[in-house]
Amino acid sequence: MSTMRVEIEIWRQEGPEDRGAFETHVVEDATPEMSLLELLDRLNDQLAEQGIEPIAFESDCREGVCGACGVTVDDRPHGPVPNTPSCRQHLRAFGNISRLRIEPLRSAAFPVIRDLVVDRSAMDRVIEAGGTVDVAAGTAPDADDLLVGHDDAEVALDFAACIGCGACVAACPNGAAHLFAGAKLAHLALIPHGKMQRGERGHAVLNELDAEFGPCSTYGECVTVCPAGIPLEAVAAVHREGLRGLFRGRAD
Repeated sequence: MSTMRVEIEIWRQEGPEDRGAFETHVVEDATPEMSLLELLDRLNDQLAEQGIEPIAFESDCREGVCGACGVTVDDRPHGPVPNTPSCRQHLRAFGNISRLRIEPLRSAAFPVIRDLVVDRSAMDRVIEAGGTVDVAAGTAPDADDLLVGHDDAEVALDFAACIGCGACVAACPNGAAHLFAGAKLAHLALIPHGKMQRGERGHAVLNELDAEFGPCSTYGECVTVCPAGIPLEAVAAVHREGLRGLFRGRAD
């Protein structure tokens, strides 16, 4: 198996109040098959052997599903491969690379907790504001109680694929989260389960976006980094659903 030498310029920050700075380390035995997270694992092995505090970073499933692993690689959220999460970015896709710069997802809405770990609870607050539906508890309903057309169901599932990784926010020059919020609003607008809260949901989500994130100017950088391939049409859902609630009533 071929090995490669990779020099890593990596962000270190002890806590939210610390200024932080880049450190440079070298992994001599990296392989093209390694993912970015496996490269960080190998680096942490080296640091631990040297008695140095390992790099703090997030990961969970490492299968491109959970959205926890986001970092910025050479100024691009997740890495150089479009629409691919950090855990699925492999060194073989980077070409003849010998140096990487790895830092947290950068946004005013994502304060750094430690090293590469950021606080993305601003996105949770958007979901708390309007990303839920009321469902009557009790026995399981029959499969045909709520009918959803095939085309609507397929489109709703496409929007529901958003994993909430935050790369869209980090990629946006304004730090907007409209792709994320629009995916949720578009998803819930297409299914009958959330119909009763539709107007209230659009109004609440739009208010939360204004409070937590920057304005969207439809630059489109968000679309190129989104691992779920959420289309730019999701952005239109934010104001469409917000205006719908304003003109038709929050309970409609």
